[in-house]
This record gives sequence, C-alpha cells and structure tokens, in this order.
Amino acid sequence: MKRVGVLLLGALPVIAAGVYLAVPDDSADSADTASSASSSSPATDKSARDDAKDRAEKEREADDALIADLPPGLAAPAKKELAQQLVSSAENSTTRWRTAYGSIEDVGDGDGYTAGIVGFCTGTHDLLTLVERYTEARPGNGLAAYLPALREVDGSDSHEGLDPGFTAAWKAEAEIPAFRAAQEEERDRVYFEPAVRLAKLDGLGTLGQFVYYDAMVFHGPDTDAEGFYGLRERAMAKARTPGQGGSEKAYLDTFLDVREQAMRDKRPGIDTSRVDTAQRRFLAAGNMELATPLVWEMYGDTYRVP
Repeated sequence: MKRVGVLLLGALPVIAAGVYLAVPDDSADSADTASSASSSSPATDKSARDDAKDRAEKEREADDALIADLPPGLAAPAKKELAQQLVSSAENSTTRWRTAYGSIEDVGDGDGYTAGIVGFCTGTHDLLTLVERYTEARPGNGLAAYLPALREVDGSDSHEGLDPGFTAAWKAEAEIPAFRAAQEEERDRVYFEPAVRLAKLDGLGTLGQFVYYDAMVFHGPDTDAEGFYGLRERAMAKARTPGQGGSEKAYLDTFLDVREQAMRDKRPGIDTSRVDTAQRRFLAAGNMELATPLVWEMYGDTYRVP
C-alpha cells in the first residue's frame, strides 16, 4: 500500500538559493579568482554543510522542546492502543491487532505480499527494511534466506524467489516474540512516531495525530505527490494548519479531501471507508481528542471501542 523509499527528517521543504557575484572582465584577475574559488571550494562547501547541520540540529532541539510541553496525545498508552485498533480494522478487518503479526497475503493492489500488523509490503520497501533490521539483530532467522529475493522484488508485485515457502516462513517467524517486537519497533520508527511528531508541530490534537498516522501507514512516508508528505503539502496549500493560525477542523477536512482523492486516483473504485465512515465521522462529531466510546464502520462492518 505504501512506499518507504524517501524519508524526511524535518518534513520541511529545502530551498536552494543561488548567489551571483559580478567580477571585472579582466582575464588575469578572473584566472586568479577562479583558481582561488577552486582551491577554497571544498572548505567552503564543508563549512556550508556544517552550518546547515547546526541549524537543523538547533531547529530539531527547538521542536523537541515544544513537543515536550504538549500533552502526550496519541502517544499516551491508551490512545496508542486505540490507534492500533483503528488501523487494524482497516488493514486486517479486526481490532485485535496482535493477531495480525503472522498475517500475509497478496491482496492484488500491485504491492506484492502484504503482511504483519501495519501491512508491510514486499513491493514497497518497508517489509524488506524490517527483515534486514531483524536479521542484523538475529542472524540466521527463518526469513534471512529470503533477503536476496526480497531485494529483487522490491518495487514490484512479483513473488519470484518467494514462493512457495515465504508465506509459511513469515507465519512461523511471527510466533517468535523477537519478531513481533521487531514489527512493533518498525511500525513506530517509520510510521507512528514521525506522524505524531509532525502532527503536534502542525498544532493538531489527538484526532489529527491519528489522521496523519493512518495516512502515513497507507500512503507511505514519501515526498512525491501520492506520499504522505506530498499530501500534507497539497493540503497546506489549500488550508492553514492550526500551527499557522488556521482552524483545526477546516484543515483536517481539507487534508482528508486531498487524501481521499489520492486514494481514488491510485485505485479507482477503492473503498474509502477508513476515511469516510471512521475519521470523518469522528471529525463531524467534534471528537478532536478521540474520546471513547467510539463507533465506526469499515468495509461494511461495524466496530466499537467502549
């Protein structure tokens, strides 16, 4: 469902500026200047890189300080559990998300096998990264032998080198606590933590943090037009975030409009109930903190959290 090819550190656009210097039209002076510029260029480039790194670090520290003063929101244990239940109802048709570690099937969406608690895919790089990181920690695990094939099929819907044994190997490995923990760690590292952090910086409450998280899971942390960061950029071009002084409800409405259109553009006829009869329902009710009880529908089924 998603592509994890490009990750953003700050989720902010980088703008390169060019500076043009006029010099006298003197060949000797020009040659000297060119020689001087050539010799000093590596040092200048390093200094510029160091300055940019320092600025980014200071900005991150400022962001960390800002977030530290905010309520935990979706990161609170009970809300995080609720978020996993909501995502699981869309990804695995159950709120019992811990039953999905061993789930694996090709759902025909062009992303190969979809597996695990947030739908890691063989065609979208995140499943490959999960297995690579897991293998670094536990060499010789039951999935390690499939790494060459996973690298070959990455970016496609191919099963070449995976069939017939990969699905059985995945299910067997999912019985091991360390692999379950690895799935949760990768979910948090790639999807949950970046989404919640950025939502807080955008001034969004618990519901908005979940809206970002679910979009990150489905669309992937990409900067292209169909990735999460591309969707956010398009939404911000139409409505201001609360952090920019805008209305939270109006911004989330706009973000969901942009997201829903992207879902339909990618897969015409797709069921968008994870937006329409879940997130929009909570937003229309003014439930900005995702307070329970919650009732929502997903693909025609009704779910309740007391």
